[in-house]
Amino acid sequence: MAALKGNNCVILWVFGVSLCWSWTIVDGQIAYVVLEEASPGTEIGNLAKDLNLNVQDLGHRGFEIVPGPNKRYFGVNLKTGILHVKERIDREELCNRDAKCSLELEAIVNSPLNMYRFEVNVVDINDNTPTFPVSKTGLNISESAFPGERFLLPIASDADVGSHAVKSYKLSQNEHFSLDVQSNEEQSVSAELVLQKALDREKQPVIQLILTAVDGGKPPRSGTLQIIISVEDVNDNVPVFSKALYKARVTENSPRGTLVISVHATDIDEGKNGEIVYSFANQNDKHVQAFSIEPDTGLITVQGVVDFETKNAVEIRVQAKDKGDKPRSALCKVLVEIVDINDNVPEISVNSLVNMIKEDAPAGTMVGLITVKDSDAGKNGAVNLKIHNSVPFKIQHTYKNKYSIVVDGSLDRESVSQYNITLIATDEGTPPLSSTSVITVHISDVNDNAPRFQDTIINVHVKENSQVGAVIYTVSAFDPDVGDNARISYSLLESSKSIPLSSMININSDSGDIYSLQSFNYEEMKNISV
Repeated sequence: MAALKGNNCVILWVFGVSLCWSWTIVDGQIAYVVLEEASPGTEIGNLAKDLNLNVQDLGHRGFEIVPGPNKRYFGVNLKTGILHVKERIDREELCNRDAKCSLELEAIVNSPLNMYRFEVNVVDINDNTPTFPVSKTGLNISESAFPGERFLLPIASDADVGSHAVKSYKLSQNEHFSLDVQSNEEQSVSAELVLQKALDREKQPVIQLILTAVDGGKPPRSGTLQIIISVEDVNDNVPVFSKALYKARVTENSPRGTLVISVHATDIDEGKNGEIVYSFANQNDKHVQAFSIEPDTGLITVQGVVDFETKNAVEIRVQAKDKGDKPRSALCKVLVEIVDINDNVPEISVNSLVNMIKEDAPAGTMVGLITVKDSDAGKNGAVNLKIHNSVPFKIQHTYKNKYSIVVDGSLDRESVSQYNITLIATDEGTPPLSSTSVITVHISDVNDNAPRFQDTIINVHVKENSQVGAVIYTVSAFDPDVGDNARISYSLLESSKSIPLSSMININSDSGDIYSLQSFNYEEMKNISV
């Protein structure tokens, strides 16, 4: 695509936030911006202008967005070339919590066939409220707990991303606890309850707190959680893990029972108060359910299906709890990296195919558009596409996992009228996996062959005084073309003699029958050359 210059910018005010939507060129293609939940009909940009297409040509050239999962949300006005919202876009439904929500689209135009790629980036709006998994949670805290002790609190979720996701937590005013808000590298915010002042069960057996999760929207949205703390006696030592963070790796599709890692915690109390039981604190997470932990030893093993394509890393929160009458617990994190194996076969999709192509098509004429997809990562997902059989076509890599099939030699319908092209997609995994697809291209005729007579000289003998109108001879010619290109019409050329040929003989233009227009006299004319 030739480099495009210029931009179009409109300032939109939504929820008090200004947004300049425009098109830009990213990796050789045009990118637009639109707010989620934009009303159907909202204009996004002038696609025809940005692609340097004449608006008057859009209709008869069949300009359209290529069918795909994202086409439903967008439409193009063929009279103006304006790209607009066709259906309400829910960013959270399309992109979950991905930081960038980019919808890739393709458009094609005929006469000549060409393809254009562009993308629409859907910008998040603050349309979701932070929500806790439960409305109320309870904590049992011993009155002998030391100031500085921490207690993990449920994490609020917000379907929005970026500045509209959960940014902070607030704790209702009290004299015993403070809140420690933490952010990790994935911009996830969590909160821990920190004991500031020693508890006294006899003075206050129950403490009720309100935890508020606040997002970064303007204005912000918030959700609350009621925390009920029961102050209990005895067992005044907390288990301590040898590490706050454990890291491990496991290969996807590992069999049940495969060892992942072992965690270890100690409790300096004696007897039951010092015996520890291990468990998963976030065992309701479906990805965590693929693992299990041995309660007495802390050995973590594979329990279910571990799939890199579904989740490439799993964070497990392990709880160590003692066996005291009033048990106390500690938490650590185990980050399990899922290692990819080559377990997905490349998928070949034919997006657009010209079923019929003229035999005089020049080299480089586009025949079809191909998409190859492999869900694996790294070399396991790197795919090479080639044509298996020897045909006058070749593969051209156009963009990312997009390819085109073009003419790469001379075509002759009279020799070959149809090609079955076998495509083979092979990844770079060990061992490599491959798949095949066969597409059929028909060659249409052009008038590139002249009619041919079987003989260039034909001798015909006619008796004198023969009947007028009798068929003297029938000529026949052959044309290897088809249809109108092979339909033959016969005619006679006048000779150089003084007597007009048209007064003596004529020919049927369709059948090739030559018939007399007069009775011939041998003594007057012995031969006629036609």
